[in-house]
Amino acid sequence: MAKNKAVVTNAMRLLKASKIEFKTIEYTADEVGDAFGEKIAELTGISPDISFKTLVAKGDKTGVIVACIPVKCEVDLKKLAKVSGNKKVEMIHVKDLLSLTGYIRGGVSPIGMKKQYMTYVGNTAENYEEIAVSGGQCGVTLLMSPDGLKKATNCIFADITV
Repeated sequence: MAKNKAVVTNAMRLLKASKIEFKTIEYTADEVGDAFGEKIAELTGISPDISFKTLVAKGDKTGVIVACIPVKCEVDLKKLAKVSGNKKVEMIHVKDLLSLTGYIRGGVSPIGMKKQYMTYVGNTAENYEEIAVSGGQCGVTLLMSPDGLKKATNCIFADITV
């Protein structure tokens, strides 16, 4: 019988190389649809309050930026624009995700993208000892401290939700 090989993603490699502590939780999801983040929280048993989804946007001045917000929330593009030094921010098209980040929809991690983009994390993350973010592919979630996420991404915690 073949052994199941442990999943190792770019995000996990970066965290290990940086000696940032994290836990991996694997799950099986059939499809990426609406409320996918909430479905992952349900599948993994992780509270939606500490489960963060990663969104990729483009500012009129800064170009590509990343937002991580609780799965039950919506990003406020005006707040994101203001905190990022843009006048206007719009979400990028799903078809552009892979070429910009190296990740596909449903597996976008704020950690280990092709290029390190400025990352803004919903400030509620600072209220918890650990938060969950995508591990870099569908079926992998990472649990880590907000400080660990900051160390890995150089993110800024800000009020960026509706």
